[in-house]
Amino acid sequence: MSKPSSPAALSQRTFLHGISVLAGKDPDLAHVVTIFGNPPFWIHPPGFPGVVIAILAQQVSLESANAAYAKLEKAIGTISPEGLLALPDDALRAVGFSRQKASYVRGVAQGIISGATRLQDLEASDDDDARKRLMQVRGIGSWTADTYLLFALRRPDAWPSGDLALTRAIQEIKGLVTMPSSEEADAIAGRWRPWRAVAARILWHHYLSARGRSSPG
Repeated sequence: MSKPSSPAALSQRTFLHGISVLAGKDPDLAHVVTIFGNPPFWIHPPGFPGVVIAILAQQVSLESANAAYAKLEKAIGTISPEGLLALPDDALRAVGFSRQKASYVRGVAQGIISGATRLQDLEASDDDDARKRLMQVRGIGSWTADTYLLFALRRPDAWPSGDLALTRAIQEIKGLVTMPSSEEADAIAGRWRPWRAVAARILWHHYLSARGRSSPG
């Protein structure tokens, strides 16, 4: 049996097509688009920079992660494994890395330099294979892998299970009395295949817009 080909990355055109398909099949997503407009096509750079953002975003908002990433760019310029490794621990903490996250990104940087971690290979991998490869890297769990697939690889059906903002947004747009469990949210998201990554952007757009905020990416 031949290996399945990797799905094409979302483009602006296919992203807009996905929004149209979802709005046609889910009136609650359609309502978000009607009230707040199309969501931005939030993306992150692939490779080491995208992994850095994904690790920074663990347990915090993507807004906080982006602020820390901007400070890192100011400190070292282009985000590269060599540039990051040149920063001492206290400089990383000043940027916004916890001790644990600093350890994680240093490990990724060292793996890239040694050749043990080959992020460029992920672009030719299908979603399941890319996810498994990412989760073999210390510090990258399922949520981090899924957000990397969603933002950096721009996979159309990536879905970061357990994301609290997405779960809360599902509760709000569906009018649920209580916030759904991760499993319940995943089941609802299953109806949006193969455009779950587009649905996620619609949900984040709702979550942020309803709170007067602007960007997770």
